[in-house]
Amino acid sequence: MSLFGRFLFLVRSKLNALLNRASDPSAELDYSYEQLRDELQDVTRGIADVTTQKKRLEIHRRRLRENVEKHDAQARSALQQGREDLARRALEKKQVNVGQISELTAQIDDLQATQDRLVGKRAELSSQIERFRTKKETMKARYEAAEASARVSEAFTGAGDTMADVHRSIERATERTERMEARAAALEELEESGDLESVLDEGDSIDRELDRLSSERAVDNELATLRAEVEGSRERAEASE
Repeated sequence: MSLFGRFLFLVRSKLNALLNRASDPSAELDYSYEQLRDELQDVTRGIADVTTQKKRLEIHRRRLRENVEKHDAQARSALQQGREDLARRALEKKQVNVGQISELTAQIDDLQATQDRLVGKRAELSSQIERFRTKKETMKARYEAAEASARVSEAFTGAGDTMADVHRSIERATERTERMEARAAALEELEESGDLESVLDEGDSIDRELDRLSSERAVDNELATLRAEVEGSRERAEASE
């Protein structure tokens, strides 16, 4: 079900309820317009909430990247001091942070896509509300003009009863028309309905074990590279002496 479809169905339902109480059409239209404006504000607040969550994750990701750089420096320093055990621990922490950064990046991308989609829906809803406002003012003017004309006609012709019957016929026709419009809108809503769900795949135990082995191999390879760099530095220092 589309975002604007829900709002349109809501407005039509409220209009039908108000018309059934034989209220002032001008007041009914103004009320529906204000309700739509409130819904637009709700969408705006929803966009702000999504953006806030995205920014919070971006800050956390930035801190993790700083930790990766810190652990890398710790590993190099430990090897230079002959503490391979400390270097390994630092690299293991680095790999954990690298995995967390990857997960956060995926979540941030999902939030960005949600934010973009909501911004587009808000623009669409805002445009529809403005068109509704124009129609509302036109309908109010027509109603008030018709009401004034009816009063003048009744004063000159004394056909108040006849005009009342005509007015009731118009109300019944309007009620039937809007009932059909509501039905058509409901059918359209059902045709367009469908929710997309984004589910994070955590993987089974085999996947987790393979990921762990892959991480350990990465640590071993990086440790070997650092060891070679440190030993090479020592050999060059001894040769220069």
